[in-house]
Amino acid sequence: MSLPSVHIDLMRHGQTTGGFAFRGSLDDDLTPEGRAHMQAGFDRHGPWDHIIASPLRRCAIPARDWAEGGSVPLSLDPELREMHFGAWEGRTAAELMETDPDALGRFWADPLNHIPPGAEPLVDFRDRVLAAWHRVCTNPMGERVLLVTHGGVIRLILLHVQQRPLSDLLRLEVPHACLYRITPAGGAGRFSRVSALGNNHGSSTAQEARA
Repeated sequence: MSLPSVHIDLMRHGQTTGGFAFRGSLDDDLTPEGRAHMQAGFDRHGPWDHIIASPLRRCAIPARDWAEGGSVPLSLDPELREMHFGAWEGRTAAELMETDPDALGRFWADPLNHIPPGAEPLVDFRDRVLAAWHRVCTNPMGERVLLVTHGGVIRLILLHVQQRPLSDLLRLEVPHACLYRITPAGGAGRFSRVSALGNNHGSSTAQEARA
């Protein structure tokens, strides 16, 4: 089945030099493998008419390279940054299991009401991400738009378009370098059909989940 020509694609950055930890606002570089996985997705699923990216290096650097290489407009949107994890920035789940297992368990079970100490409130994170998403959906930027951003940002957008509760945030799998395509469904230009195009480590899956 062919996908509609009008779409907004969401790509998560690849693996970073900081490893598997709560990266949040930390501005780590990509590993060579992480950059290659993103490039594979870009080559497989493009082209795009406009690229929008988080200003953090793991998103902005590949987005800038692609924009310059293809003469495609690029916008950096600070509201597409990852959630700030407060005292957990740069720490791994394994470390937290040793030092604060109860807090970590509460966060996994109920991120809406049990954020990390000093972290950005989840509702504030949601509101800024959805403000950026609304601009993308309503401003004419071409028929094919690519957002290069973070796992938490992508989870929030998927919850929104699928009309799922915020409490489901951590139930969504959003691996490094994955790519989701969101297309209009239900009329009035409403973007609400989600297609998973794969994690860019192999062949794409094109599985659909409709709101």
